[in-house]
Amino acid sequence: MISWDYLPYFAVCTMLLSFTGAFLALSSKTKSRCAQLLTVAAIITLGVFIATLWHSLNRPPLRTMGETRLWYSFFMLISGYFTYLKWKFNWVLLFSSIMSTVFLTVTLLNPEIHDKTLMPALQSIWFVPHVTVYMFSYALLGVSFILSLYGLITSKHKVLKVIDTLTYSGTAFFTIGMLIGALWANEAWGNYWSWDPKESWALITWMLYLLYIHLRLLAVSKPKTHYIVIIIAFLALQMCWYGINYLPQTVSSVHIYNQ
Repeated sequence: MISWDYLPYFAVCTMLLSFTGAFLALSSKTKSRCAQLLTVAAIITLGVFIATLWHSLNRPPLRTMGETRLWYSFFMLISGYFTYLKWKFNWVLLFSSIMSTVFLTVTLLNPEIHDKTLMPALQSIWFVPHVTVYMFSYALLGVSFILSLYGLITSKHKVLKVIDTLTYSGTAFFTIGMLIGALWANEAWGNYWSWDPKESWALITWMLYLLYIHLRLLAVSKPKTHYIVIIIAFLALQMCWYGINYLPQTVSSVHIYNQ
């Protein structure tokens, strides 16, 4: 039965496939079929590990930070792949592979394989959709962050429309994740919102992405400002996801199970 012990094999295979696909994409002026196939193979490889780990644990692998990093790496590869497929940025596969590899490497170094059975609050129908929707939104917003860095450094503003699509979609999923979380919180703790540190940072992150959307719709600022807002919003998202675990206030957080 697949366990955490097999992660290095699946992780290395995923990395090799994704990076090989990324370099093939860079070497081609048009969409490379081989690059697409290798990236899909990388996605399937990591997806198989997640699915079999789910079966092995007899619970969704969404309990620990290590487990959520697996999902983020998985969704980052998917987001990079569809961005490449739709908009033909031949370098985006490389950057999505790098981000996926970073989170996979952190998980390899700190997989958190100790027993993490689901506490009563997590035994809810809202648990899986809440976390997976969030992880998918984080991945979409991660690609928009990559493109914003690219636009800021190169001053090539043709990426803005792509950033718009990714950010609008990512923010929509982020909003759904917050709404599901509110329903879950009411079921588990009797209220929809408690100004918990994680909830507060989720709200800050959400408002920053809404700021970007409003700036774009109103067309009142320059592209550089848009890129900077996306970068700041993504940093806030990192704080929302795992940065709050290092805050003293988190000791009394209802999200302490994420540590």
